[in-house]
Amino acid sequence: MGKQLNKVQKRRRRKQYLKRKHEQLKSSASLKKSSGGSSSAAKKTAKKAAKKAAKKAAKKTAKKTAKKAAKKAAKKTAKKVAAKKAAKRAAKRAAPKKEEVPKEEAPKEEASAEEKE
Repeated sequence: MGKQLNKVQKRRRRKQYLKRKHEQLKSSASLKKSSGGSSSAAKKTAKKAAKKAAKKAAKKTAKKTAKKAAKKAAKKTAKKVAAKKAAKRAAKRAAPKKEEVPKEEAPKEEASAEEKE
């Protein structure tokens, strides 16, 4: 007997719960319908404005990041160019000393060859 009583009580509670739930849904739906007409237009405009603002902000951030990336790339290339220039300068500074010595010796050899004749 106790099992059946519990079962009946559960069913009754479930019915009451569902009844409350349906009433709540109906009341919220009727509220939306009554105030939905004017506010939906306002909501749409607000949504549009928010979308526009978000788009603008996204554009701005994209522009900023692109600018930063370009600046970084320019800096990198400038460093490479500077390094190449420095290497060339160093090579030129080191090379002329070695090259100048044979050029100076060559005329002396010619002069000494002429003296021998």
